[in-house]
Amino acid sequence: MTSAVSVSNLSVTYDEFKALNDVSVEIAPGESFGLVGESGSGKSTLLRAIAGLAPVTGGTIRVHDRVLQGAKRDKAFYRAVQMVFQDPYGSLHPRQTIDRQLLEPLAIHGVADGERRILKALDEVGLGSGFRFRYPHQLSGGQRQRVAIARALILEPSILLLDEPTSALDASVQAEVLNLLEQVRRDHKLTFIMVSHDLGVVTHMCDRLAVMQGGRVVERLSSADLVAGRIGEDYTRSLMVASKGFQRKDAAVTA
Repeated sequence: MTSAVSVSNLSVTYDEFKALNDVSVEIAPGESFGLVGESGSGKSTLLRAIAGLAPVTGGTIRVHDRVLQGAKRDKAFYRAVQMVFQDPYGSLHPRQTIDRQLLEPLAIHGVADGERRILKALDEVGLGSGFRFRYPHQLSGGQRQRVAIARALILEPSILLLDEPTSALDASVQAEVLNLLEQVRRDHKLTFIMVSHDLGVVTHMCDRLAVMQGGRVVERLSSADLVAGRIGEDYTRSLMVASKGFQRKDAAVTA
């Protein structure tokens, strides 16, 4: 089966700092794949490299068996791949209404049925049409992240890149947004690549994960293996101990 995303021997260098060093991962279509590690381990850099936002200095990235060259991404890529960032306020234009921000990607890609897609996207993320003409500062953090998810979904992509999508939210709201993401993945048969420092989130949301340290992948394992303690690396064990609520049954995502 063709991989949804295939990263082979990828390196990313900023000036003389190697943020990614010979990283390889394979994500199957429809899979939810997690990237975990301490701050600076390279997990967000890997997402940014896939999205064309980081300077790749070696290796290859394939999306649906198509090799991506350099940092340039065409419209076809962004129809297939969308990214949800950590900070829902920073990723939305403060002076544009929600309607305008949902309309923009449709206009860029020449999609004609904007009215239907906007209403559908807002409905899917649990926001009614009354939110269309509000501004980001008029929304809560959870509502802003729902808008960011709606904007990512509006082009009907097959892959979502999720960079700590709930870490900037209050704990009481995190579960709601995670449940929403899980629902849209099922409904749209999406492929997820999710960065998180919270092993509880990863074990609940993801089928498999890669553990990153110092710009390298140091271990690959399933979420079931992580929960059962079938771990090969001391570094992964230290992450597990440091992460509160890593057990799947303890993850606060059922509210």
